[in-house]
Amino acid sequence: MSTRRTSKRRRTVQKEETEDRKKQHVEEEVNGSSKKQVSPVVVFAHGAGAPSTSDWMIRWKEMLTKALNTAEVVTFDYPYMSGGKKRAPPKAEKLVDFHSNIVKEVAAKYPGHPLILAGKSMGSRVSCMVAVNGIASSAIVCLGYPLKGAKGASRDELLLQVDVPIMFVQGSKDGLCPLEKLDAVRKKMKCANELYVIEGGDHSFKIGKKHLQLAESTQEEAEKLAVRAIATFVSNHVK
Repeated sequence: MSTRRTSKRRRTVQKEETEDRKKQHVEEEVNGSSKKQVSPVVVFAHGAGAPSTSDWMIRWKEMLTKALNTAEVVTFDYPYMSGGKKRAPPKAEKLVDFHSNIVKEVAAKYPGHPLILAGKSMGSRVSCMVAVNGIASSAIVCLGYPLKGAKGASRDELLLQVDVPIMFVQGSKDGLCPLEKLDAVRKKMKCANELYVIEGGDHSFKIGKKHLQLAESTQEEAEKLAVRAIATFVSNHVK
């Protein structure tokens, strides 16, 4: 009789342990699935000469939203662009505080989501400044980084301070960022960094008709390939 009771208790304990393991396994799968499904949020800054409502910014916002499966791509206008008046931009350093506040608001709205800082030209440079000034981010995407200063000097000091993964997308004919100079800077950078070159593209990635004809491609196809490279970069470096 005692043996039967012991066997019954043993079977009951084993059953409970099995059910507990199944429950734990389900919870781990749910938690793992939810982690995988957390989408990044992108703060996307415009360049010096055009606001967030420009055709270029709208097009790239839509492409980034789709390719990165983002929670949101947030765009904004720096104060000198407000009111519809086109004024000369101030020094990039003077835009850091305003940009940082935008990023903090977005981070508070999307806690737990990877934060990516992206920018066009000047906006990418300010994004890097924001990143090295204490704003925690997962990665930076620079679209047409203006490495060459007004007097022709290479502005590499900032990039050497960046400590999060950074992706450069540059036109091969971009006068503000000679590729050989960018290559030299990238070798000195302490963070993971990648470069995608849009062949024939200028500072805004615009490709001449002759080059497109020779390549048997279109502007849209060239930009889609660039966005695909960005998506691969984010997938590899943003967890």
